[in-house]
Formats: sequence, structure tokens, C-alpha cells
Amino acid sequence: MQKSNVPIVGLVMGSSSDWDIMKQSARILDEFNLFYEAKVVSAHRMPKEMVDYAVSASSRGLQGIIAGAGGAAHLPGMIASLTELPVFGVPIPSKYLLGEDSLLSIVQMPKGIPVATFAIGEAGAINASLHLIANLSVHDGALRNQLKEYRQHQNELACSMKLPF
Repeated sequence: MQKSNVPIVGLVMGSSSDWDIMKQSARILDEFNLFYEAKVVSAHRMPKEMVDYAVSASSRGLQGIIAGAGGAAHLPGMIASLTELPVFGVPIPSKYLLGEDSLLSIVQMPKGIPVATFAIGEAGAINASLHLIANLSVHDGALRNQLKEYRQHQNELACSMKLPF
């Protein structure tokens, strides 16, 4: 897939403080040359803007949305309830419950409103991007080959690991 100036992925988060985690999603999207838009869209502090974002996502050309949120973490589920696009939820570690609250909030969606939910923190942000890429690669052979190369490189790195003794 060629990188264009039209975003195909939405990368949203509930607060600018979530960027420390969500920038890992952005890094993977950059590595695969996928153009994305990144912005803060708080479900609780910006409800109108969140609704506008989700409702217009498909018509703006987005093909998937990665949504990171901490605490009550309603953003991924609310986005999913307002768009037919696939939504990939990233639980952000929180101050008091270390992200377990975020994870449970995102994963416990009612039937009919799915959110693909990932691990808490950086691993979840990375895997959300990789899962979105895998979905896009179903109809894009070049992207699928790029994903195969990425995984082969991961295998090579793991095989080259040595213990410190």
C-alpha cells in the first residue's frame, strides 16, 4: 500500500498524556507507510467532537480506528457504537489501577458493538497497529508481504537472543 496524503487510519486518544503509549502505534503505522491522523478526542470532555469524529470517519476515507483510553476508557466503545469501521482498543495504564480498569472497560462491550481489545500499554498499542495492518492486508498483497517480512525479522531477532552468562 502506498503512503498517500489521505489518512486511512484514525489514531485517537482520550488525552494528550496518552501519546506516550499511542506513539508506539504511530511508529508501527509509519514503519508500514500507512498514513494516519492522530488526535485527542475525549469521550467525556469532548462528547460532541467525539461523535462528529466517529460518524464522519468512514466518509473521510478511514478504514480503521485505533482508540487508546485510560481510566473509565469509554472512548473505544463509544467510537465503535457510532461507526461501522473496525475499532481497535488500547487500554492506557492508569495511575491507581495500572490500566486494569481501562482493560475491563474496553473489553466488556455489549454484543453487537465489538472492540478488538489489546494488552495494556505499549504492547497493546503496537499489537493494535499490527492487527489493523493484518486486516488491511487481506486485500493488499504488498502490505501482506511487508507484514510477513516484519514477522520474519521478529523471528530473527528472537533467534539471535543470547543469555548473559
